[in-house]
Amino acid sequence: MNPTVLAAMVASLDRRESVALLSVTEAGGSFAPALGNHVVLWLDPARPPVGDLGLAELGAGDLVPTIYHDARRALAEREHRHLTYTRADGVLKVFVEVQAQPPQLIIVGAGHIAVPLASIAALCDFEVTVLDDRPQYAHPARFPTAKRVIAGPFRAELRTLRGDRGFDNHTYIVLVTRGHQHDVECLLEVLDDPLAYIGMIGSQRRIRAVFELLEREQGIAPEKFDRIHAPIGLDINAHTPAEIAVCIMAEIINVMRKGPAIPMSEQIRRERQARRQRVAAS
Repeated sequence: MNPTVLAAMVASLDRRESVALLSVTEAGGSFAPALGNHVVLWLDPARPPVGDLGLAELGAGDLVPTIYHDARRALAEREHRHLTYTRADGVLKVFVEVQAQPPQLIIVGAGHIAVPLASIAALCDFEVTVLDDRPQYAHPARFPTAKRVIAGPFRAELRTLRGDRGFDNHTYIVLVTRGHQHDVECLLEVLDDPLAYIGMIGSQRRIRAVFELLEREQGIAPEKFDRIHAPIGLDINAHTPAEIAVCIMAEIINVMRKGPAIPMSEQIRRERQARRQRVAAS
């Protein structure tokens, strides 16, 4: 492998960036000289790839944008992929080896549940951020496994994180602040973001009341709340903060891996959907 390509790959891994290594694994016909060539590619199309597939010299430079597009799609979907391109003058096979950045867990609230949750999430290879408006709680000493510990106003800091890190379908947010009003405030901030998961702590009675209040007073479409995991977690009859953290992390993994477990929020979700169907039918 070209040393420049190897160095770019290693540097990205050190920075925990999502990156793909493209390798020409089979090259028949006129593509034969490209066998063994490598390119390092990132999701951002504006970022120049490192390396060369060697196709331009073979009169097949027009194929490169298609290969890069297909490779970036594999990187976005976090899946290794074998790509095959067949032309009259030969066959080209490219293996896309995906090295994706870890999923991001943002824990909003640095109280008694957040401490074990941050530790468990780090063990599960999540990049953890903890946010609280109380500096004595949002302190790195309380969260040694977290990537970032932020003290500041909830909504303002969530906006900053959105701008700095971006919220995407590999971002998981847990709302476990000291007061339900703060949870709701943060929920409104992230409700429209393309997140993998939003979980909010609270009893079924309180969650029902909050959703109905937001629909009535804020005019929020009822369907938007279907994606909220509230009450948060899987029902394992958890009692202690550590046990509650386990049930939250179990639900996050269940969502990430598309597991079969039924979350505690499902009952409320089904009730609300059934009510909308009755209203639509009346």
